[in-house]
Amino acid sequence: MICSATSEPQLKAIAGEIETQLKEEHATRPVAIDGFPASQWIVLDYLQVVVHVFHRDKRAFYSLEDLWGDAPRIEWESAKVASASSR
Repeated sequence: MICSATSEPQLKAIAGEIETQLKEEHATRPVAIDGFPASQWIVLDYLQVVVHVFHRDKRAFYSLEDLWGDAPRIEWESAKVASASSR
């Protein structure tokens, strides 16, 4: 999963919220966390899923999406949003 932030505090908040929600809702903790807000790239490794949280400038520079350009894209929405919209 790849997502973007527009500032270092937002980058930290996104990574922290992902970690908190997965721990609370699924009792899942990352195997490894690398990077920090000042590097403008944080990686949360959950083995089955690796989450990259980039500052938008770094995301454009590294362009990880191009590595898997031929892979199918999946639009994601939370289960809460999906269940609310199906009512």
